[in-house]
Amino acid sequence: MEQSSKHLNTVKPSATIVVTQQARDLRAKGLDVIGLGAGEPDFDTPEHIKQAAIKAIAADKTKYTNVDGIPELKRAIVQKFSRDNHLQYNPENISVAPGGKTIIFNAMLATLNPGDEVIIPTPCWVSYPDIVRLCGATPIIVHCKAQDDYKLDVAALADAITPNTKWLILNSPSNPTGMAYSVAELAEIGDVLLAHPHIMVLSDDIYEHLVYDNLNFVTLAQASPKLFERTLTMNGVSKAYAMTGWRIGYAGGPRWLIKLMAKVMAQTTTNACSLSQWAAVAALNGSHDFMSERVKAFALRRDMVVSALQAAKGLQCAKPDGAFYVYPDCSGLIGRTSGGGKLMETDIHVAEAILEEALVAVVPGSAFYASPNFRISYATDMATLKTACERISEFCQNVK
Repeated sequence: MEQSSKHLNTVKPSATIVVTQQARDLRAKGLDVIGLGAGEPDFDTPEHIKQAAIKAIAADKTKYTNVDGIPELKRAIVQKFSRDNHLQYNPENISVAPGGKTIIFNAMLATLNPGDEVIIPTPCWVSYPDIVRLCGATPIIVHCKAQDDYKLDVAALADAITPNTKWLILNSPSNPTGMAYSVAELAEIGDVLLAHPHIMVLSDDIYEHLVYDNLNFVTLAQASPKLFERTLTMNGVSKAYAMTGWRIGYAGGPRWLIKLMAKVMAQTTTNACSLSQWAAVAALNGSHDFMSERVKAFALRRDMVVSALQAAKGLQCAKPDGAFYVYPDCSGLIGRTSGGGKLMETDIHVAEAILEEALVAVVPGSAFYASPNFRISYATDMATLKTACERISEFCQNVK
């Protein structure tokens, strides 16, 4: 007899994973499908990081570690926060987990109860609301407008706050839009939150190093120092260091929260992979010379994709500040019929038609709680992106 928990019944499969699998299935049938659904850099993990893991194997560093991170990695994270963000932590304020998603889940599970609310500005990463639901709490979706670059309006934030609000989750640069908050915008958000001392903030900075056009990245606790003790500043090595499969996320926050998160870890995943932790030490402490060339490559891809989609019939595409996504508005295609005869009443229909007829896998905006849009990841090579954009442009041209 099949059974599932009531919390799990509120959760949908990850849309990005579903789209990626659909692309794999079509490829298995011999179709030339281009998958632009996954948020994974196409670059290799830098060699000095891989060598650190190999040395860790040779040194038999393959045993259990401290639940929430080896001391060497915690010290490297402390130095990173000081160097890059001017945030001063001690090792006991640091948590290491198998991926950024686990950091978020640990923080939510450690603090949320039924009836608690978590404010989530949308468009948002697909997992935020479902993590909150799995923890028995209620995600409060605050829709951000295209004319505001899909960033949180302080009046809308103030309206969403109740006595039950436990957290605000803020992601900059954003997945899926790539938009980033300025110092002034973060300070305004901070001013609202200072009037509500019962609210914690999770600042998801996973795309911190992937910013363009000389943008100066700033995290919330920098822009609003009085919120430092109420902020969990989260990051990881997946995106900037091309270490998605290594599964290392980390965070800095108040000691009481870090202790609770370690308690969750002790009864779930235990420690992150020991070898991955040593690799992350090398990533944070080692040379970052490779990063500027990769950021330059991402910026060129972004510019090409934005230009191509902006010229496509029925699409509008803003230029993102960071990350490696574009989030075109496809309202010009809604209510119309694709060249293959599919009536497109929602962005889900648009994404399905693009996959079936143009053989390009994109993620519908509804997965990110904001429609009508779709997300494209430009974390792949330029030639593939050009072919994909040509196919999408041709698809749009054939819409009736």
